[in-house]
Amino acid sequence: MSPGPPRAATPSRNGLPGARPGRVARCAVALLATATVLTGCDHGSARHAPGESATGPSGCPAAYDTARASVARAERADVPWNGPTTGPRAVTGKSLVYVAQTMTNPGVAGAEQGVREAARIVGWNVRVIDGGGTPAGIQAAMGQAVALRPSGIVVGGFDPGTTSQQVARAAAQHIPLVGWHAVAAPGPSRRPPLFTNVTTHVQDVARISARWIIQNAHGRAGAVIFTDDSIPFARTKSRLIAAELATCAGVHVLAYENIPIPDASTRIPREAASLLSRFGARWTHSVAINDLYFADAAPALRAAGAPGAGPPFNIGAGDGDPSAFQRINSGQYQSATVPEPLTQQGWQIVDEFNRAFSHARPSGYAAPVHVATAGDSHGATTWDPAGYRQAYRKIWRG
Repeated sequence: MSPGPPRAATPSRNGLPGARPGRVARCAVALLATATVLTGCDHGSARHAPGESATGPSGCPAAYDTARASVARAERADVPWNGPTTGPRAVTGKSLVYVAQTMTNPGVAGAEQGVREAARIVGWNVRVIDGGGTPAGIQAAMGQAVALRPSGIVVGGFDPGTTSQQVARAAAQHIPLVGWHAVAAPGPSRRPPLFTNVTTHVQDVARISARWIIQNAHGRAGAVIFTDDSIPFARTKSRLIAAELATCAGVHVLAYENIPIPDASTRIPREAASLLSRFGARWTHSVAINDLYFADAAPALRAAGAPGAGPPFNIGAGDGDPSAFQRINSGQYQSATVPEPLTQQGWQIVDEFNRAFSHARPSGYAAPVHVATAGDSHGATTWDPAGYRQAYRKIWRG
């Protein structure tokens, strides 16, 4: 099926929530809220078919050049360790409880594996309590964690504000909390009270995933965003993605699909089939806040005869679990991911707790973004940058 001229976007069943202030963000919101072409932002680009432009081969020459340069930098795998090299010697005899939003979330599970690996090095005990992806389950898991009176609690991938009573009890018992993707920004948090939050900078992840679409599409795309607005981190990320896509006049967001991660396996197959029916060849690219959306979309795309190598060309804006790399390396319904260095972040969580136990300040580290494709992953099934194990071991030895 050959692509036809872009038409006004059909409204998604899920409207785009408010975005950052500013003209770009307002245009992104207007696109999805009113189901119109980016009036005031796209400068009439809807009159041209994909691949054509009144200004050249790209629908947004300046944004395309910026995107191409940014993606080329992010695809480099030979980046030296730029994290902490000093800190307190490892304390002994500590215990951690890792409270998981859901262990079916590959990012949550991957970070937990890194915590276990690092904890073995320093001789700490780790226990995992799975919240099952529901508010009641997460609250019960946090309550159980506090009742165990561990040395520290990991807030694994959920908003600690939804467990405010349990968080308050932890604070009263002087149990430090370290988050993984618990709030939108890396570093310490006063409200909710986290010693620190371990994550990449969400704005960097959002920007590079959107720019990958812009450069891959040469500035001409019909994109779908998959997100889970129940997670503040994910909601922020998807809003920023929409805003960055809006910087390219030739990229149109066709739909904003708000599907909770625990529901993805049941909802995504039929949503993907519906999107194919509604948009056909106009759906050229997708971006999801988590790679698992594409694992669940693959059967519907395959059944509809969509080629595994795309279109649609799909990029995950986190978390880069092994199954995502396998889909990318085999050309099966995912082209790229912006992976979190999950094992490294697990080691960082242990180091941050060690700083808390030693009455030191948090490290303030946030890993730089990376884009993994079949061309630069070289068959790897995870993004595991070099240098951090040696650096942390040296710190902990004192």
